Amino acid sequence: MNTSDTIFALSSGGLPSGVAVIRLSGPASAQAIQSLCGRIPPERRASLQSIRNRNGEKLDDGLIMFFPAPSSFTGEDCAELQIHGGRATVKAVLAALEGMEGLRAAEAGEFSRRAFLNGRMDLVEVEGLADLISAETEMQRRLAAEQASGGLSKLYDSWAKRLTHARAMIEAELDFADEEDVPGSVASQIWHDMQKLDQEILNHLAEARTGEIVRDGLKVVIVGAPNAGKSSLLNYLAKRDVAIVTDVPGTTRDVLQVDLDLAGFAVRLYDTAGLRETDDIVEREGIRRTHLSMAEAHLVLLLSPAHKPDWHEFVQGYDVPIIRVQTKADSRDASWPKSDADVIISVRTGEGIPELLDLLSLHLPDLEAGGALALPTRQRHAVNLTTAREQVQLALGAEGSGLDVQAEYLRLAGQALGRVTGRVDVENLLDVIFSEFCIGK
Repeated sequence: MNTSDTIFALSSGGLPSGVAVIRLSGPASAQAIQSLCGRIPPERRASLQSIRNRNGEKLDDGLIMFFPAPSSFTGEDCAELQIHGGRATVKAVLAALEGMEGLRAAEAGEFSRRAFLNGRMDLVEVEGLADLISAETEMQRRLAAEQASGGLSKLYDSWAKRLTHARAMIEAELDFADEEDVPGSVASQIWHDMQKLDQEILNHLAEARTGEIVRDGLKVVIVGAPNAGKSSLLNYLAKRDVAIVTDVPGTTRDVLQVDLDLAGFAVRLYDTAGLRETDDIVEREGIRRTHLSMAEAHLVLLLSPAHKPDWHEFVQGYDVPIIRVQTKADSRDASWPKSDADVIISVRTGEGIPELLDLLSLHLPDLEAGGALALPTRQRHAVNLTTAREQVQLALGAEGSGLDVQAEYLRLAGQALGRVTGRVDVENLLDVIFSEFCIGK
């Protein structure tokens, strides 16, 4: 990937469309606009211009904008062409760009990658932007917007600055102890803050599961014996026929998934093979996958149409919340004993479905409306934050090993934190020391 090239791509949605946006980034962006339109529009102002190919043939009229470096999305010279979204029109303009020297079609994610390389975004903001584009629920949108706008990065940057300050104080005591402007035992002042930082990272990591649920959805697995009504419930909630429903046991052989929007959160429902003893090889594989899904679930809906279900029969050994659902309420007889199910439903009449959804909602994260969503959302976040905390704890526990050893642990903590945002150990400790102690006056 040559980052000195000027890249271009269709950045809007599928064609045909009312308007199509073609984006350019790189040193030849201005020259490309000059060649297509005959002149470069005023910076950051939309200008209606004709677009022509190298033979002077008019391709379209469109709004042209130019964003000079470094104040652009990628930090490079950028341009946008807003043209009519017909397939032939877009194809002609892209062909004209492709024929220019120094221009090439962008690779997947290359605009965002250049923004990262040029310091316009960090890794957390890039990930947030990708999530914002793919967000399907309100809570996914809020979480992604918080990260894309730098909300989570500000938290991590504040922690990195505290680690830098702590190391600076240690270095000051080690290297400048003879200077009269440096008070004695400077390093001892920072350990209380490191203890607070340790607790803050711990509290933040405790929210990783919440971040996972908001971003990826609450994983709800529907289990039970064959013909318990699992596929019927999935189809009812999906409002379409996703799973095949028959009276033949073992119809569902694989795990089927449906995504719902519940109270602004994504809920992923998984229909699974009925749990029973069987000699059918394919059905046994489906049952094996059912057990794997249960082990990874946030919540299990355990279905049974029986008079007195044995709720423990299918979920022994699984440490996961369970909602006991008695199905086929429309066929219940008045002589049946009182059910110990959490909810009784019928997909034929809709009985109990609102109550079931209410129970599902209780397992969604409890987030304040309008509050910030500074939550870790990816496994790599959690891994590096855990490493950072471990290094801080080692520094706190190495009091008898010397300040130089403690400073090294803090350096490793900052390095782990920097891997989250992509800013790895680039601080200048001497700048911090000079700003606080006026050394070398």
